[in-house]
This record gives sequence, C-alpha cells and structure tokens, in this order.
Amino acid sequence: MRLIKKPKELFIEIVCLLYIFLFIYAAMSKGLDFENFKIQLGQSPLLSAFADWVSWIVLIVEFAIAILLIFRRTRIMALYAGFCLMTMFTAYIYIILNYSSFVPCSCGGILEKMNWKQHLAFNIAFVVLGGAALWINHTKNNSRDRIQKTSPYYLQLFVTIVFSSTIVMLLFLYSEKIMHYENPFIRRYPQHPAQYKKELDLKYNSYYFAGQSAGRIYLANYTAPLMLKSVDKDLDSIKIEKIIFNPEKKIPFQSTKISVRGSYFYLKDGKVPTVFRGSTRDWKLDHEIEGVPYFTLAQPMDSSSMAFRSNTKSMANILGVYNENQKPQVKFKSTLLQKQLDGFFDTDGVLLYDEGLQKQIYLYFYRNQYIIADKNGELIHRGRTIDTISKAKIKVAYLKKEKQNERTMKAPPLIVNANAAVYGNLLFVNSKIKGKFEDDKLWEQASIIDVYDINRHAYIMSLAIYNIGDDKLKDFLVTDDSLYALIGNQLVVYKFRDILKKEIKNESFNVKKLTF
Repeated sequence: MRLIKKPKELFIEIVCLLYIFLFIYAAMSKGLDFENFKIQLGQSPLLSAFADWVSWIVLIVEFAIAILLIFRRTRIMALYAGFCLMTMFTAYIYIILNYSSFVPCSCGGILEKMNWKQHLAFNIAFVVLGGAALWINHTKNNSRDRIQKTSPYYLQLFVTIVFSSTIVMLLFLYSEKIMHYENPFIRRYPQHPAQYKKELDLKYNSYYFAGQSAGRIYLANYTAPLMLKSVDKDLDSIKIEKIIFNPEKKIPFQSTKISVRGSYFYLKDGKVPTVFRGSTRDWKLDHEIEGVPYFTLAQPMDSSSMAFRSNTKSMANILGVYNENQKPQVKFKSTLLQKQLDGFFDTDGVLLYDEGLQKQIYLYFYRNQYIIADKNGELIHRGRTIDTISKAKIKVAYLKKEKQNERTMKAPPLIVNANAAVYGNLLFVNSKIKGKFEDDKLWEQASIIDVYDINRHAYIMSLAIYNIGDDKLKDFLVTDDSLYALIGNQLVVYKFRDILKKEIKNESFNVKKLTF
C-alpha cells in the first residue's frame, strides 16, 4: 500500500475534502433551518419565483455531491458537478451585486457572517480550486500526445463556466418577469428602501392627512374640522392654520373632511351634500361648488372638478365625475365598480387621484383588485395586487326582507387592502395578507406596504412601517422622497433611499394596457 502520495494526487484529494466539508456543512445548515432557508430564497432577487423547488434541489444536490466525493470511483464526476454548482453560486452573487434591483440582507447558510463581496471572493476561490483539480486529474490520466490531439480541456472547463452562468442568468430574467407581472404572492424586502428619519408627537390620535402643497404636509383633525396643522418635509417647522368659514346659510354638516390640493383647499361633506373651496393664501372658504351629488368619497382633481363615489337606489356603490364648468355637471360611471355579492360592501374601497398622471385609482378593501381611470372617469386598466384573494370574503345580512337596502356585515370581513396612497407612477398599498416565505414576527411588529408601478402594472417591492408601542399604522401619505405615517399620536417620516426614489416618475405617460 502506497502511503506517500504524489503532489498532484494530494492536491486533488485536498480539494475534494474541502468540497466535502463545504457542501456537508452548507447542506446541514440549510436542513436544520430549512424554513428560514426558504424564506431567504424567497427574498432573493434571482430565485424568488422558484424558491419552493430550488430550496429542495440545492439541499439534495449538495448532499449528493458530498457523498459521491467520498468514493474514489465517483470522485471526479462529483468534483465536476461541484465545480458546476460553485460556478452557479458565483454567477448568482455576481448578478446580485451588479444587475439586481436590490441586494438581500444576508447570504444565508455557512457564509451568513460574510458580506456579499467576501462571499463572491470565497466562491471564486473554490471555482479556481475545483477547475485546477479537474485539470490536474486530466493531465495525470492522459499522455502528452493525447492531450495535444484532443480538444483542450481548459476549453471544456470554460464552456462549463459559461453554460452554468447562463442557466443562472436565464433563471434571473425569468424570475424577474414572474415577480413583477405574474407574482405568486412572494414579497420582496430590499435593505431599507425607506429609512426612519424622525417623528413628531401630535398629542392626539384624531388627525388625518389632508394633503400636501408647496413642500408642506397638511393634517386635519376630526374633532376640530376648521383647524389645520402643517409641517415641513423634515418635521422641523410647524404651523397652525385656522380656516375662515362664514356660510350665508346654516348647513347641517354631519361628516366634514378637509382636502388640500395645489393652491386650493376644500371642505367636503357628502351627506349634505356640499363642497366649499378656498385658497391656501388666506385659508378662507369663499366659494361653494354647486350641484354636487351625494357622495361617500370624493377627491378634488382641480379647482372645478372632482372624482367621487356615490350610491345607486339599491345602495350599490358607483363612481362618477363632477365638473362645475360642464353640462351635465355630474357623470356616473356605472361600469367601473364590479359587483360580486351585494354591490355595497363588496365594492368598498379607497379613492385616490394623482395630479401628475391625472389618473383616478380605486382600490378595493376586500379583494386583490384596483381600477385606473382617467380624469373623465374612463377606464384605463383593471389591475390586481399580489395576494390571491380575488373574491371578497364577506357575509352580508339584510335587516328587513322587504327593505333590501338595509344591510350589515354578518361576520368580520377579511380585509385585503387597508389603505393606499399614490405619488406619480407608484401606488403604495397597506396590505393585510401575509405572503409566502414571510416571518410572523415581522407582521406582529410592523405594517406592510406593497409598492406597484401603475404605468407598467408591475409589483416593485415591499417595505415595513414599524409599530410604535402597541400602535400600528393608521394613515399615510407619500411625497417625491418620503413616506409620512400616522401611528397613534405620532407623525413619522421615512425618507426614501435611491432604490425607491429611482422608481418614481411624476409625469404624464402613455399607459399601455398590459395584463397583470
């Protein structure tokens, strides 16, 4: 028995042992915390769409290669397979660092303590060692004349590297398409797309966002409807504006709300119904917009028009457009909202308007759908959020059989989308449904905001807005570089980082009707 091995044989055996140790350790780390490994793959910018089956394949392949490397008859074949796998891992990290829209928080597994660049260098070292061992084995087992007559082995190794890298690149491109346009309910959480900046104690929890204008954020108060509080973008400068309102007649207000848009502000009450307009220069309500129908929601679009939601005789919700300067002033758009059960609860939602794109957005509360319409209320697109609740899960009880209009919820509904905000081409949705590969602790500690591009009809990313004590997100507003959140008594500002800011395009676009 030969105890002393030649240097070439010794080098090959050392490389095989290193590969055995690497794959056994990596596979054990993944297997012992398999659910977390799947979550990490689910957050991968390359493999999100394939996390279910890729997680099993990687685990099985790593164990198989490590076992086959132990036996002499299968050692070289296993080393070649390990070389291919390490090439794929290396290509994976290179694409993440150079071409991915974001970099995940950690590598996971054996190298989770390394950063991504260290991980890349580590993998390259193993690719070089594997290639060198395969080359030495090739030269050791073939005569010089045979090596010269056959195709160069280094060319075969090069083709293997290119082929393995191409597979990873194709997975990346296909996964990106699936995640953005055919999302299987897998969220992506980039590293801090919006960073906590500051918070301001408002003393009361009765505030809501009235709007933004000239670099200031306006907050109205349900308990003091004629008082506005405004702050600058960094929450440093605070102003109190007292609305001057002296109506010529007594108006039986029941549910007033204030909206600020551009250089105008509006006092609205859809139960009266009435809308008054004033200028932000003097905060005086001096113009009543006449002919406004009864409404349950309303969004001013400019000084003379607004989008609204009203009810039909059967109490079903219906969207419409009001324009003070046109005849007729009111146009109902009966085909925009789509009834599933009763037409009232099942079509409930939030109505938004974006000045830059001049588009209305209506997001349903109880299903994964939203509507985009132009300023005239003409349908542009029906989109969906990434969750799977396409039919409202509600139960409606009618109080009197002879009066079908009187109805109530028979059981607590499943809320899909709790709230939303829009800025430019981006729609921000506060979702209430947990997706695949998500940590329960995150949902206990934070509210989740999903971001969509309403021009491309694509899901972009998600971010977490963390609770303050026991208080969760109540309302939020988005500007060109920040998200403002009302959490309990606190007004909190999150500043967007480049990964999110580069997605915002606050201008007019020609929207193509894509399927999403």
